[in-house]
Amino acid sequence: MPEPELSMPLGLAADAPRKDLPWVQSVVQLGWYLLLLVICYAPVLTLLIKQWNEDEDMGHGFFVPIVAAYIAWQNRDKLLNRPLENNYWGLAIMVFAAVQLTIATLGAELFLARTAFIESIIGITLFLGGTYALRVLAFPIMLLFFMVPIPAIIYNRITLPLQMFASQVAEAVLSLVGIPVLRDGNILELASQRLSVVEACSGIRSLLSLSFLSLVYAYFFDGKVWMRWALLIAVVPIAIIANAGRVTLTGILSEIKPELAHGFFHTASGWVIFMIALVIIVIVHQLINKIYKATHAENDQPS
Repeated sequence: MPEPELSMPLGLAADAPRKDLPWVQSVVQLGWYLLLLVICYAPVLTLLIKQWNEDEDMGHGFFVPIVAAYIAWQNRDKLLNRPLENNYWGLAIMVFAAVQLTIATLGAELFLARTAFIESIIGITLFLGGTYALRVLAFPIMLLFFMVPIPAIIYNRITLPLQMFASQVAEAVLSLVGIPVLRDGNILELASQRLSVVEACSGIRSLLSLSFLSLVYAYFFDGKVWMRWALLIAVVPIAIIANAGRVTLTGILSEIKPELAHGFFHTASGWVIFMIALVIIVIVHQLINKIYKATHAENDQPS
């Protein structure tokens, strides 16, 4: 008499292969999960999109999910050419995210509620595709964190030092070019007017946007994974120095014509400095590649 087959327990530790499940069915399953996820997080996502529209610091948020989805779509062949797996740790992550959402809702903590949405996406990916799918989609999922604004407590701690740094650099450069200036904290007293380096001029806006763009740029134009981290690190001083240059430029223009320090011209100068920072990122990328190639060329030479 044949022995009865033993079914595998639904343990959390293993990836359980799914038999004879076509990829079309898997895509349908993924679509249902994502639809339910969007419905559950509708209030959170609505407020998030509203902040993207109203907060200039988060204007890039509209592009983050689009770019992440495109990169995930580019990696579809890696997922379709390998048998899919269920990993029940994904369910545990989704439960954790649901608990986090509940606590965040009760405590009116937007950052935790918004990151719970991304954690749920991680859980869904792990549950439906296993650890392999999570590794393949790790980069586009990581990009999603750039659509979430920095928590206010961290934002406030970062902006003040950056405001002070931009003010100090502007004071030094203005004095160097012969423009009399007196700095009081983040206030620059010029002969024609008083300039205040407010939070919007701290550099956080360009830092977030440039960080996102540097990662996307490295992904599309360089196959080396470590280059993404190298450019991400390089963005920090680039954004800070570029913003200090903007404050300095505003001070110089205000001495030429006070109206240039406000309104359209002030906004336009921000875009110009931002584009210059993007060019610097490209230049830094080329320099790092040249150093990398030169180092490897020396190592490949016979001794």
